[in-house]
Amino acid sequence: MQVEDFDFQLPEELIAQTPLADRTSSKLLVLDKDSDEISHKTFKDIIHEFQAGDCLVLNDTRVLPARLIGIKEETGANIEILLLKQTEDDVWETLVKPAKRVKKGTIVSFGEGLLRAQCVGETNHGGRLFKFSYDGIFYEILDQLGDMPLPPYIREKLSDQDRYQTVYAKERGSAAAPTAGLHFTDQLLDEIRGIGVEVVFLTLHVGLGTFRPVSVESIDDHEMHSEFYRLSKDTADTINRVKDSGGRIISVGTTSTRTLETIATKFNGKLQEDSGWTSIFIYPGYQFLCIDGLITNFHLPKSTLVMLVSALTSREKILHAYEQAIIHKYRFFSFGDAMFIRPSKQQKGVRA
Repeated sequence: MQVEDFDFQLPEELIAQTPLADRTSSKLLVLDKDSDEISHKTFKDIIHEFQAGDCLVLNDTRVLPARLIGIKEETGANIEILLLKQTEDDVWETLVKPAKRVKKGTIVSFGEGLLRAQCVGETNHGGRLFKFSYDGIFYEILDQLGDMPLPPYIREKLSDQDRYQTVYAKERGSAAAPTAGLHFTDQLLDEIRGIGVEVVFLTLHVGLGTFRPVSVESIDDHEMHSEFYRLSKDTADTINRVKDSGGRIISVGTTSTRTLETIATKFNGKLQEDSGWTSIFIYPGYQFLCIDGLITNFHLPKSTLVMLVSALTSREKILHAYEQAIIHKYRFFSFGDAMFIRPSKQQKGVRA
C-alpha cells in the first residue's frame, strides 16, 4: 500500500486557525462502520451515540508551554528552542532554530538569566540535547517563559493558551495536544457519566513526530516516532470489565487508540497496568484488539493518522467521509471539527 493512496485535496480555508468559543459547538460527522451511512451533527450530540455500559477512554496528557525564545550568551543571537522530551534530570531533547548556530557547549539564556541551557549533544534527527539550570521549580519557570507549541499549519496567535489543552489535562509532558479531546467540557463528560458510561483516563505524551510528513513511498517502509504512555491498574481493570460484559470501548483520539492497542498487543488482548514507549503503526490490515469506536478530528493528507482511522473502517470509506466533510465545510486539523466512527453492531462486546 502506497502513501499516495491516502492523499486528498483540502482547500486551505478549511484549516481551522482558531478554536470555537464553545468547545461542544463543533460539527460532528458520524460514520457508521456497518454501512456507508454518514450523518452530520453537532459535537454535543455525541451523548446520543453512547449506551449504558460503554466505556469512554481519554488521554489526560498536558501540553507543555514548550517553545522558548532565548539569547545565545556568546553572541547575543536569538535562539528558539522547542522542548520535545525529557531524557534525564534537567536534560531535554529539543528542536532548535537556527540549528547551525548551536554547537555542543553553546549556552542559551532565557528571561534575563531566569533559565539557562547548555547544549550537551546532538540527536540523530538534527535536534539538540540541552541541560537546563535554574533556581526554583522548572515547570513553574516554563509556565512563565514558554509559549504553547502550536502546529505549523496554525498561523494565528492563540489568545488563551488553555484552549490548546483539554479540560481534563493533568499529566505534563506533551509537545502537542490530543486534539480530539478539545471538544469535551466538564458538563458534557458529567452528562455522559450520567447515562451509565464509564469515563476513564490514560496518558500518552504526544511528540512532534505527529506532524512530520511520511517521507517514504511505501507504508511498509515508514518508521513511527516513539512516545511515552502510562495506563493505571484502575483504568485497565475498568476497560477489561466493560469489554467482558459486552460494553463498547470508545477511544478519544489516535493517541488513546495507540496506547490501548499497544498494551492489548503486549498482553494478548487483555489490558493491565503498564508504562513504556510505543512506536506502534496502525494502518489498513491491522486487527484491533481493544477499541470498538473512535472519536477523532480530521487529519492531514498522507499522514499516519489518516492511515490509522482508515484501519478501523476502510481507506475508501474514510476518503469518502473526508470528501463529504469538505463539501459541508467542516473545519480541519487541531482546532477543527470531529468525526465519530460508530462501532459495528456485530462487534459489540466481542473481544478479539
